[in-house]
Amino acid sequence: MITPDSGKKRHFLPIGAFLFWMAVWQAAAMAVGNMYILPSPWAVLKTLAALSSQAAFWISVLYSLSRILLGFLCGVAAGTLLAAATLRFRAADALISPLLRVVRATPVASFIILAILWIGRNGVPAFTAALMVTPLVWGNVTHAVEKTDKAYLEMAEAYRFGPGRKLRLIYVPTALPAWRAACLTGIGLAWKAGIAAEVLCQPPDAIGAKLYYAKIYIETPALFAWTAVVIALSFTIEKGFAAVVGRRGGG
Repeated sequence: MITPDSGKKRHFLPIGAFLFWMAVWQAAAMAVGNMYILPSPWAVLKTLAALSSQAAFWISVLYSLSRILLGFLCGVAAGTLLAAATLRFRAADALISPLLRVVRATPVASFIILAILWIGRNGVPAFTAALMVTPLVWGNVTHAVEKTDKAYLEMAEAYRFGPGRKLRLIYVPTALPAWRAACLTGIGLAWKAGIAAEVLCQPPDAIGAKLYYAKIYIETPALFAWTAVVIALSFTIEKGFAAVVGRRGGG
């Protein structure tokens, strides 16, 4: 039974955990005694406040979000279309499936370096995000469709469903939960891979470039501040996308 007191405890526990780790961080910073190695939470907060008061900060946030989300959407579309192709045509499966498995197994840093040579640094974050999401969506959708309940397929044969009706009434509802799960996982994966790509290729007005320059110039409070921005945006994107997908999916 949930009581008002248990509800309050559930709300206070995350706050207590946050304050505990802030205290640990502060104690560690005091023990180190060098802000260039480990700045205090207060120093990072002041730096973050100073950064967020500048228009350049919000431009960087907007540019990174737009590039990486564009790559994520392209990856979802590509993964869905490739899943449909490989499930429908044996030749497509023979050609595309091994390639996507290689992409899934290859370290993201390798693709980032190659992409810098192929498409230039401005397109690398979106390309990297798409490349990370495409095999994930493809794999989830194909696996779900291949595991379709045979009873549904027998029913479709008995009632003489055409390809379109079979797709709409059986395959799409079967694949939708797996597709949704891939999107929810992929949005976080795309964000992390996209930021990593920005760090390596340093496109102008990007969060990853700011992280790189903070490291090069040993601006450790700024490095921590930008890292906090990356984490906060990651949580916001994932929670927001989960709410949208859950609502559209009926729960």
